[in-house]
Amino acid sequence: MLPFLRRCERRLGYEFRDKKLLQSALTHASGAHHRLASNERLEFLGDAILGVVVCEMLFRNYPDYLEGDLTRIKSMVVSRQTCAKLSRELGLEEFLILGKGMSTHAKVPPSLLSDVFEALVAAIYLDGGQQKSREFIERYLGPEIEAAVRGESETNYKSQLQQWVQREHGTTPTYKLIDEKGPDHRKHFKIAATVCGTSYPPAWGRNKKEAEQRAALNALSDLEGSPIPYPCDDD
Repeated sequence: MLPFLRRCERRLGYEFRDKKLLQSALTHASGAHHRLASNERLEFLGDAILGVVVCEMLFRNYPDYLEGDLTRIKSMVVSRQTCAKLSRELGLEEFLILGKGMSTHAKVPPSLLSDVFEALVAAIYLDGGQQKSREFIERYLGPEIEAAVRGESETNYKSQLQQWVQREHGTTPTYKLIDEKGPDHRKHFKIAATVCGTSYPPAWGRNKKEAEQRAALNALSDLEGSPIPYPCDDD
């Protein structure tokens, strides 16, 4: 187990003093002797630490942004999609400790990858303190914040939603125009994403493309139980 954990440490760029914390962070409930030995409690703590650190980074680095702007960026960055993506980029699939049923799956579920990233944040916090966990978060979430601020990440939401729907339901999402307002040269459009007959919270956009991207992000957020980043005040 020790060589296995050391390989993981090299991948993370952090060496644990207490290797048991790392092992716990990598252990899914299916691979634990009992639930308290899994990474569920660490995930709970890591989620809170991620939120606090990212909020402080946004508050300090973007002093001209209003509360609503900060909230939208935070919801994009501290999301299950982002945490799962970072886990994939780090190649954490090979280090997960799973039960037999889970280990036979061809592909690790995104929710599991998201959970392990949050658990690792908590494990580093408990092992090395606040500064070490902050450095880890800044290293991996900093570029995600910059991408969200630049608006680059927004172009991915329709693709992310389509991938999820195809994987879970074998179909594709559709987008429905709910409303439009404004003069012809400056129209705004209100669009909702629909999956298998279920419509998710709609979003306004300055054009149909922007509205569809925002509607896709609303759907992804609703599916994971996160706050809706683009609520319609007129609903």
